[in-house]
Amino acid sequence: HSEYSLLDGACRISEIPKRAAECGHQAVALTDHGAMYGAVAFYQACRDAGIKPIIGCEVYVAPGSRFERTSSQDGYAYHLVLLCKNAEGYRNLIYLVSKGYTEGFYSKPRIDYELLRGHSEGLVALSACLAGKIPALLSRGDYEGAKRAAYELSEIFGKDNFYIELQNHGLAEQRQILPSLVSLARECGLPLVATNDCHYLRRADA
Repeated sequence: HSEYSLLDGACRISEIPKRAAECGHQAVALTDHGAMYGAVAFYQACRDAGIKPIIGCEVYVAPGSRFERTSSQDGYAYHLVLLCKNAEGYRNLIYLVSKGYTEGFYSKPRIDYELLRGHSEGLVALSACLAGKIPALLSRGDYEGAKRAAYELSEIFGKDNFYIELQNHGLAEQRQILPSLVSLARECGLPLVATNDCHYLRRADA
């Protein structure tokens, strides 16, 4: 999350690829909250540093329709990480993010499943942090609901393009649902991916 994740990210775009290289990585993704303002600068900075850029966005998804201006038990939105595989995915992500601002804005720029179904080509989706739909349902003890959500997202993106995301930043809430996330992925036949939810580049920056 770069400085374009407003009031949330503290990673300067120019420093992200340098830090990724220091840590021994060959690629790094930019997934700002609801926006793609930093995409071009990020791409250029990564190319200059010899790091593969993965352009993405941590989008906000409305619990129902993006046109509904109400909150449910999930609040006004939950998180979903989208990553571009190719040029078509980049075009689709731009479209989704733009629609989030022009049609779905309610506290945050939100999209919905209708948009995702029509513009999923070229994108990889990750189930996101504790604010994602699947982790949120598991945190409430609703394993069957989480499984239904996983199947639905898998159907939208394709099994090879939807990953159950594992995070462990020392939070009790994350540790609590990790076993359930692994079980759910195995039961649904979905791949797992371990991620770092980076909001700053070094511990001292906190």
